[in-house]
Amino acid sequence: MSEFNFYNSENDGYRGGFGGYVDPEPVMPGTPLSTGGMKPPKRKKNGAAKVVALVLACTLAGGSAGVGGAYLYQRFSPQPAPMTPDHSTTLYEGDRPQVETVLNSNSGQPMSPEQLYAANLASCVGITVNTTQNIWGQTTTSAASGSGFVLSQDGYIATNYHVIESAAKDESVTIQVSFADGKKYDAKLIGGEKDNDVAVIKIDADDLTPVTLGDSSKLVVGEKVYAIGNPLGELTYSLTDGLVSALDRLITTGDNGSSATLNVLQTNCAINPGNSGGPLFDSYGNVIGITTAKYTQSSSGVNAEGLGFALPINDVKNILADLISHGYVTGKPYMGVQVMDVSSEAQRYGITAGAAVSYVAEGSCAQKAGLQVNDIIIAIDNTAIDSSSALTAALSTGYKAGDTATLTVIRNQQERKLTITFDEKNAQTEANNPLQQNGQPQQPSQGGQDNGYYYQWPFNVFPW
Repeated sequence: MSEFNFYNSENDGYRGGFGGYVDPEPVMPGTPLSTGGMKPPKRKKNGAAKVVALVLACTLAGGSAGVGGAYLYQRFSPQPAPMTPDHSTTLYEGDRPQVETVLNSNSGQPMSPEQLYAANLASCVGITVNTTQNIWGQTTTSAASGSGFVLSQDGYIATNYHVIESAAKDESVTIQVSFADGKKYDAKLIGGEKDNDVAVIKIDADDLTPVTLGDSSKLVVGEKVYAIGNPLGELTYSLTDGLVSALDRLITTGDNGSSATLNVLQTNCAINPGNSGGPLFDSYGNVIGITTAKYTQSSSGVNAEGLGFALPINDVKNILADLISHGYVTGKPYMGVQVMDVSSEAQRYGITAGAAVSYVAEGSCAQKAGLQVNDIIIAIDNTAIDSSSALTAALSTGYKAGDTATLTVIRNQQERKLTITFDEKNAQTEANNPLQQNGQPQQPSQGGQDNGYYYQWPFNVFPW
């Protein structure tokens, strides 16, 4: 498969600030459509999008192809009532007229680009992450720039995890948020979800204008969409437009052996370094996605333009609510294994395609189920598994912690059925599953026969 090189604000190599440029305060045009009103509109039920069985192999700049863990949380979790924690934070969702299709007729009027920009500019922010380093005895400060958008009046802001990843790993790293009117705030990290590239930060404010979250399940290919963000970290608060090019793409991004598989929508909106974490709007002014990545060049050297990707907002609404309420996402399934793909070369010699187990953590649900190193997982319940990313997608979209499933595995060229009850992914279960160096698997457990047919495969492994 062709590789994807993703540019985003954390690993695109760009370092810069927002300069001295300040956009003028826009005047809200007279329009019956607006976003971020003080009264929450009627909430709509999240539609579960059908995931197309297409996996695009993607890498971050300087990274390597691998398998990641996407977690489309809303697909299997109960739908919560409007979140109202002790601090009375409210995420606003709005009704969205559907565009005209064969099945429905448009009963509302979309915004013009001018109206949409004026209505939402105050809700869009620039994010600067400042890192201080000591190089040869000299202290230097560098900044990574990204985008975000306001979720609530009291200062909660959404962005991509990769934008603030350095702050998540190092408490000395600072985060600053800038608004179009020139105001700047220091922000603190509330929580991040790396598997879905989502994070929430907070500033000390109580008079902000939140966006209205839309319903990405109603999007159709060809529909007009708009992005507001900070390309290059200097061309701040830029508006770009385009179309929904495709829905339910599965892409895998990775860097330095760590990767994540994401369900995304594809758009030809101009998305560049610094746009990461910004909002993608439908023509009615609702946020229907978080701009995340773009295709730049394949491994064969083919350049591409107009291939951007955004996280559908329905996939992350409940994740955002969980991050605000708890600081982390609860109920994620975890097996306690590390897996890798069966190579095409091995398949030519009769080895079955699937997710090959290279490590089983002690005390994990996988060990309790009888899963062994060198087993090849080829199905989970009725879902066929032909790769590590397919296993990731199946677990992410269909299961939660505590669920029981049947794994079909190939062991010693024979098919077996194993029953597994998933653990919850948390700090303890992850600590019991340390990433094995160089992708080398452990020895098979007692009583297992050493098949030995992929011990030397030069692939990265993914802990799940």
